[in-house]
Formats: sequence, C-alpha cells, structure tokens
Amino acid sequence: MSTEISAESQIRNLIRRHFETRQVIKPVKGKYKLPLSVPSFGWEEVVEAVDSLLSTNLTMGEKVRKFEDLFAKYIGSREAVMVNSGSSANLIALNILSNPVLGNNAITPGDEVIVPAVTWSTSIFPIINIGAVPVLVDINLETFSVKEEEIEKGITNNTKAIMPVHLLGFPCNMPKIMSIANKHKLYVIEDACEAHGAEWNGKKVGTFGDIGTFSFFFSHHITTIEGGMIVTDNEEYAELARVLRAHGWVRDLKQKDEILRKYPEIDSRFLFINMGFNVRPTEIQGAFGIHQIAKLEQFIRIRRENAKYWNEALSDYSDYFIIHAEKENSRAVWFGYPITIKPSAPFKRKELVDYLELRGIETRPLVAGNMDEQPAMRLFRYRRVSDLSNSRLVMRNSFFIGNHHAIEEEEREYLVNVITNFVKEKVK
Repeated sequence: MSTEISAESQIRNLIRRHFETRQVIKPVKGKYKLPLSVPSFGWEEVVEAVDSLLSTNLTMGEKVRKFEDLFAKYIGSREAVMVNSGSSANLIALNILSNPVLGNNAITPGDEVIVPAVTWSTSIFPIINIGAVPVLVDINLETFSVKEEEIEKGITNNTKAIMPVHLLGFPCNMPKIMSIANKHKLYVIEDACEAHGAEWNGKKVGTFGDIGTFSFFFSHHITTIEGGMIVTDNEEYAELARVLRAHGWVRDLKQKDEILRKYPEIDSRFLFINMGFNVRPTEIQGAFGIHQIAKLEQFIRIRRENAKYWNEALSDYSDYFIIHAEKENSRAVWFGYPITIKPSAPFKRKELVDYLELRGIETRPLVAGNMDEQPAMRLFRYRRVSDLSNSRLVMRNSFFIGNHHAIEEEEREYLVNVITNFVKEKVK
C-alpha cells in the first residue's frame, strides 16, 4: 500500500512540476500572438482528473455532484444538473418543458418558441427536435441581445416559450423579458452558455427564467473540456433533467426510494420512468469543474478589464466601429471582444479580418451569424418576425477576437496598435 501511495504522490508532484515549468498560467499560444482561447486549467485540475483515473471511478459520481453543488451556489439556483455539453443542456431543457408529465402545460408539436436570430445552432435545433417551431426575432446591435419589442410582436396564440440568449456574455434585459413572459404565461429558457457570471441588477443570468443552460467547452469562461449545466429553482424540472440525461432511469434521483417502493417487482437498477438520452458527464469533467469554478471570478475580472481598455482605446474610431458596451444595471462577462464595422466605414470586414490574421490576431464570425441565412433552416418549419436587419448586418459586418485570462498589457496594446495602423492606412 505504501508503494502505491508513494507512486501516486510522485505522479502528483510530477504533474505540478510539469505545469509550473511549462508556465501554463500563461500558456503557449502557438502561431497566434492573440489567439481566441488558451487553456484555463492548471495542475490542480489535471491532478484531480488523474486521481479519478487511478481510482477507476470514471462515470458520473461524487465529483460531478460536488461541482453541481458548487455551481448552483455560485449562480444562485436551487438545483444544478450537469450534462456532457451546453448543447445537451439546451436539448434537455426543451425536452423537460415538452415532456408529457407536464400535462396540458407541455410544449407540443406545432407550438412556437421565440429565439433570437443571431445565436449558435443548438439554441435553435432543440426547438425543432421537440417538434416546435422556432420564431426568429432581431437583436440589438449594442449588445447582441434580443429586442424585447420584437418578442412582443412575435407572440401568437401558438407561442409557448421565449428563449433569450446571453450572447458573448452580454446579459439580456431579463426583467423586461420576464414581464412579457408573465403577461402571456410563457416559459423562459435562458441560454447562458456564453455568460457565466453575467448579471442584471446583481442577479446572475440563468436564474430569471424557468431553466438556464451553461456550457463548459474548452474556449468558455471555465472549462470541463466538454460539459454543460442545467439550472433551475423547480425541483420537478431538476429531477426530470436527471432522468432525461441518463436513459430515463431513476438511479440518480433524489426521490428514488419513493419511486422504487411503487415498483418493487422491477430491478431498482433498471427502472425506467420516462424517455431519456445518454448525455451524462464523466467524473473527469466533474474533477475539472470543482477547481475551475474557484477561478471564475478572477477570469471574469481580467476579461472585463481587457474590454474596458479596448473600448476606451478604440473609441477614437467610433466613426468606423460600433463600440459594444454593457447596459446600465448589468455586468457583461465578455466571452470574446466583438467588433462591428459600420456600413459607412471606408473598409469592409474582410479587409480588417485579413489584416488582423496576418499579424497573429485570431478572429471568428459572431457565433453562427444570422441563422435565417443558414441553409439548414430551409429543411425545417420556422418563421421570422421582421426583416432581421440588425441580424443581417451582424452576419456581414461583425466578428470577434479572443478575450481571456492570459491576455496582459502587451497583448492589449498590440491589438490597439494593429487596428490603429489599419485605420490609418485606410483613411489616409
């Protein structure tokens, strides 16, 4: 036994030394001087994951449950249920609200769900998966948040839910959205996959609506490599999420014993009470999460400082760029740093993007852009509320660059200098 403990101790020490020697606190950035993302984890997460590997306890267990508890406490929700991705979190959220156990309150095929046109694909596809109809509405250009007036216009007798998306870490005006939802008795699913820790009036996004969803993909504020979370104050929804994420069985339910007593003739390990998927996380993902959550506020602080610096430095070029900034009473957490070129500018997006990429600044389009223009949408029934003029502008004029914990003064200044030189060349 002593030999095994000694070996495990040596492994831990070697991992720690490896990370400290390689200076993973400021990771190697590859070919880009300013990449979209860099690893946010260190030796603590890897040691915790190796501990799970060495124990051979790898499937969802105590570490996942610990991370769920820590995340619920941080966000301010009663319940948190981890899954294997943010996309799966959206899938489970829609399947909760369309499940037959909700009776007449369930979303049914043909019902409509209002969602912003500019979002990621898996904010929309789960709506289609349950047989509902996505209703695309336009966004505000300042923060890419859904237009509340567009939501009102989009509501019909078939509307059952609103799915606001806190895109790039900019919080939607949830008090207004909740007022609309309460007026029309609609469900609210908050897609906060890019908005860990974003707030409105001091309340964290994901906790306003019926259900909130988060992603822990590699490039997000914190990572479990892959991973997602469903948060809710509704215990019935949380229990249903636990059923749906794992085959429809009862193994992980808080009320498991009560249910088992009803079906004594069925093996308790294989008692299925609903439909289900297999979107469980692993203990390795939980291992990462319990250390990452402690770093989140520090990461957010750095991202906000970066954005403030760039906004102030680039304000001289407001004739050419929309300077995106958080709204009063809100806290944005800046998943990336967005740049939108005004239509009147003497240059196009491609010119600036090519200029940045050649100088080692990685760029990408604003998530999936205007989903109304994506060919996949032609395969399914949906409708749009307006001409989506702002969404169309974003599709052509917006992009974002990396904004993360590894950016320091040198990288901040470098971006400003490169953009300044570009503008001078174009405007001279």
